[in-house]
Amino acid sequence: MIYNFPKDFWWGSASSATQMEGAYNIDGKEKNIWDFWYETYPHRFHNNIGPKVTSNFYYKYEEDINLMKELGHNSFRFSISWSRLIKKDGSINQKAVDFYNKVIDKMIECKVEPFINLYHFDMPMYLQEIGGWENREVVSKYQEYAKTCFSLFGDRVKKWFTHNEPIVPVECGYLGNYHYPEVVDFKRAVQVGYHIMLSSALAIMEYKNLKLGGQIGIIINLTPSYPRSNSKEDLEASNIADLLLNRSFLDTSVFGEFPKELVEFIKEQDLMPTYTKEDLEIIKNNTIDLLGVNYYQPRRIKAKETEKGEVLTPESFFDFYDMPNKKINPHRGWEIYEKGIYDLSINIRDNYNNIPFFISENGMGVEGEEKFKVEGIIEDTYRIEFIKEHLKYLNKALNEGCNIKGYHLWTFMDNWSWLNAYKNRYGFVEVDINNNFIRTPKRSAYWFRELIKNNGFN
Repeated sequence: MIYNFPKDFWWGSASSATQMEGAYNIDGKEKNIWDFWYETYPHRFHNNIGPKVTSNFYYKYEEDINLMKELGHNSFRFSISWSRLIKKDGSINQKAVDFYNKVIDKMIECKVEPFINLYHFDMPMYLQEIGGWENREVVSKYQEYAKTCFSLFGDRVKKWFTHNEPIVPVECGYLGNYHYPEVVDFKRAVQVGYHIMLSSALAIMEYKNLKLGGQIGIIINLTPSYPRSNSKEDLEASNIADLLLNRSFLDTSVFGEFPKELVEFIKEQDLMPTYTKEDLEIIKNNTIDLLGVNYYQPRRIKAKETEKGEVLTPESFFDFYDMPNKKINPHRGWEIYEKGIYDLSINIRDNYNNIPFFISENGMGVEGEEKFKVEGIIEDTYRIEFIKEHLKYLNKALNEGCNIKGYHLWTFMDNWSWLNAYKNRYGFVEVDINNNFIRTPKRSAYWFRELIKNNGFN
C-alpha cells in the first residue's frame, strides 16, 4: 500500500534551547533553573552530565542547518532561551539577538521554515528566585519577553508557540519531585498551571496586536487516557486523568475556558488558584490558531486500588494500569501504541472544531545505540519502523478528514535530555559528545529524506 501525504506537509524535527545550544554561560547568557540545579546537585543528572555544552548548536548551527537541508527537512522547531535573550535587569542581550537572527536567516536561506517556541521548561533563575510561575509578576515578565521576540523576529518567523508541554513544569516541578524546584504541593501546582495558561493567552494577545500575519499556538503532549475496562470506576478514573493532564490545557487553549468539570473538581478539593475576572476574559479572547501535538505513548488507567497517600496529587484519584502483552520499546521501557496517534487526531477532529494541528513531537529513545553501528553508521531500523507505523495511522486520520499539517520527529540530532542527559538517544543524527560533537546521520535520516522527497512511502 502507498501512503501519500499533502504537498505542503511540514516534514522536520524539533528541539529546545537548553537541550541543544550549549554555551550556557557566555555572551551574556544568564543562568536558568537547569544551570543552577546542575551546579547545586550534579548527582541528580545521569552520569553527572549537565546542560553546560549539550549538543553545541550555538557554535555548529550553520553545519546543522546545512545538514537539515541536505536531509530534506522543510521545517524545524526550536525554542528561544529566555535567560539568553533577557538579562536580569530586563535589558535585551544583543549577542543573543545576533545569534537567533543568524539561525533564522540561515534556515530561511536553506528553505527550512523556522517554527519558534517561547518556553521549554527553562525558567530564568532570576525569575525562579521570586517564585517562577507561582508569581503573577513572572507572567507579566513572560508577556514582555514574548512581545520582544515577536518584535525582533516576527518579520521572518510565521509559526509561533507559547509553551511546549505546559503540563511538564506542573507535573514534574510541583507534583512529582522530578524537575526543579522539586515541590510536591497540588495547590501550588494548580496555581502554576493557571499562570502558564494565562501567560499563553497574554502572548497570543501581544502577537495578534502586532498584526504580523503569522500563526500562533501551543504545543501540548496529548497522552490518550485508556481505561482498563468499561466499568464505571475505571471510566471515572480515566476521565479524571484526562481532565487533569490533557484537557486542562487543551480545552483552555482551543475554547478559551477551563473545563467546567475541571473547575468543579478543583473547587471540591480546595485547590482553587488566585485569579481575576480580567484574567479569564484575556484567556477567553485569545485562543490558538494552530495546535502542536506531542505523542509518545498512551496512558493506561484503572480505578484507584492503592492507598491515596498523605500528600494529595493527581494519582490520589487513579492508578496506572500495566497492560499485559503490550508492545514495548525495550531500550526505554515505554509502551509503543501507534493507534494512539489516530485516536487523538479523531478526538481533535470531533471535539475541538477540527483545529489545524501537526505532530510536533514523536520519537523513540534508545540507550546504547552505538551497538547498532555498522561500518560507521547507526542502523536504526527500529526507528524507521516506529516512524512508519505511526505515519500509517496519521495517514488514515488524514484520509478521514483530520486537519493535520505536518510531522516533526523528536529530534534532529541527539541532544541532552534533562535528568537523563544523553542516556537515551532520539536523533536522526548521531552526536559524538566525546569527539568534538561530530555529527553523523543515522540510517533513519536517509530513509526520512526519501520519504520527504516522495511525500510518502510504500
